[in-house]
Amino acid sequence: MQTEFTGIPGTPAAPDVAVVVDVMRAFTVAAWAFRRGAERIVFAGTRQEALELKSRHPGWLAFQDGAPVPGFDLANSPARLRSLDVRGRTVVQKTTAGTAGALAVADAGLLLCASFVVAGATAEVLRRARPQTVTFVVTGDGGRAEEDLACAEYIADRVRAADADPGPYLERARRSDAAGRLTDGARRGWSGVHPEDVAMCLEADAFPFAMAASRVDGHLVLRPVDTGSPAG
Repeated sequence: MQTEFTGIPGTPAAPDVAVVVDVMRAFTVAAWAFRRGAERIVFAGTRQEALELKSRHPGWLAFQDGAPVPGFDLANSPARLRSLDVRGRTVVQKTTAGTAGALAVADAGLLLCASFVVAGATAEVLRRARPQTVTFVVTGDGGRAEEDLACAEYIADRVRAADADPGPYLERARRSDAAGRLTDGARRGWSGVHPEDVAMCLEADAFPFAMAASRVDGHLVLRPVDTGSPAG
């Protein structure tokens, strides 16, 4: 399997296989939403679109990044998600990096969204698909986010060796600028940031499912894909 690592601007419009990585925090939040029973996640390109979708569909929830915004139910915090009932719900998600990266490669033949908590299961999907080339989209910091690159490289390593050690990759993510910003934000009491967010983003292979996105009724929709692989 050949791999290429790129940021959102350099991503081909329709790669055969794309893995979009956002560790802190979009796709950690998405994975936790599925773990807590959400049915599906619809990606929105703008906050206005997200709120319009929510208003047209009673019962849908809306998540966004940054500080809390009126009308949204969650500000992209995996720890704060624990106090929200998402069982059986559809979630609309809009973030600056993760969902934007997924929408940039919406026409990929196989589109996976990943973070450390679903890294092993994502690797299992790739192992079974046996693609010739995989494009990893590093979404944070204009394609330079160390935590996203570390996660992408760990997934690629897990495809080659199922017993690959996540430790060195997690340590790189732990030392990343994004982890530092979130830790500092929690210390300063920033709204939308929880002190446990970074730790929850740095749990490798926590869930036995990957996350695959495809177009449904004009929207890009993310759903869990159970791989049957044991969680860590």
